[in-house]
Amino acid sequence: MESRSGAAAFPGAAEAPTHTGVWRFTVAPVDVSVPEVRHAVRDLIARRGAPLSRDAVDGALLIVSELVTNAVRHAALLTPRIGVEVTLDAHWLRLSVEDGHPYRPKALHADPDSQGTGGRGLLLVQATALDAGGDCGVDATATGGKVVWAALPLDRAS
Repeated sequence: MESRSGAAAFPGAAEAPTHTGVWRFTVAPVDVSVPEVRHAVRDLIARRGAPLSRDAVDGALLIVSELVTNAVRHAALLTPRIGVEVTLDAHWLRLSVEDGHPYRPKALHADPDSQGTGGRGLLLVQATALDAGGDCGVDATATGGKVVWAALPLDRAS
């Protein structure tokens, strides 16, 4: 995993928390990338000592797994590499997954009559982020693709 950042200065703070930074890496749009990204994010959060409860870490890993799974399943033909970005600042963990497909998905609501189990990944991402006090969204890229992201608050007691 490639790291491209360091601690940023925050107004009014003598020193930035040691866990802050931005890390970017890419993975192939294949199924095996999902657990690879999940493990890389888990290890990064632990190494940086981000103030997150076990439940928050589990939520973050669920979110990044769903986002990478969606990129693999729905954007692989237009995406030679899936971009993953993990941002930690003084208050938030932000997870972003970028692909080359122009379609901007919306969270799907579960259909009680549906026989399948798929199609609920973004709804799960949205629910996990909002339940934690965070947010999520989809942004277009300059190259015609998209970035799907979720932000989770860090534990305030730390």
